[in-house]
Amino acid sequence: MKCNWLSNILLAMAFLFAFNATAANPEKGVNWLTIEEVQELLKEEPRKIFVDIYTDWCGWCRRMTRETYAHPVIADYLNTHFYPVKLNAEQEDPITFQGTIFENENIGQRRATHSFAIALLQGRMSYPSVAFFNEQLQLMTAIPGFRPPKRMEALLAFFNTGAYLEGYDLDAFIADFEGTIED
Repeated sequence: MKCNWLSNILLAMAFLFAFNATAANPEKGVNWLTIEEVQELLKEEPRKIFVDIYTDWCGWCRRMTRETYAHPVIADYLNTHFYPVKLNAEQEDPITFQGTIFENENIGQRRATHSFAIALLQGRMSYPSVAFFNEQLQLMTAIPGFRPPKRMEALLAFFNTGAYLEGYDLDAFIADFEGTIED
């Protein structure tokens, strides 16, 4: 009987310790926004915009969410230097961007693509892809493909630091980049 009572107290203490540790140190993830929210936020604080373009059926998209965006360095970098937007390329809801309404015109059809995703990727549909906008909501570029955390850190730094404006080659910048994430 004493063993049962003692083990229950120890179990309760372990639970409380684990709960308090989690509450005190919650994992900080990416604070994903909609493009409509970003347009309002830009009025108060200009920042570049990062858009993750994905689909629900894309395995590489899920992997990038699980491995890359869940990495604390990437999440912090996105939250600090960009307005991060997560865009389902097959979503059904309309999107209003700079006064234009974009819609998914093929709802109900297999792999019906939203017209905003088509515009961002300039018709070259590849998932996952990321797009970068400047502070004036002008599309700078869209880049297809999965990126592990180390390569994503370099890609984010390329646009955040303005290296793209100085004529640096993206691949060379990534190859030479010494970030904080280890291989």
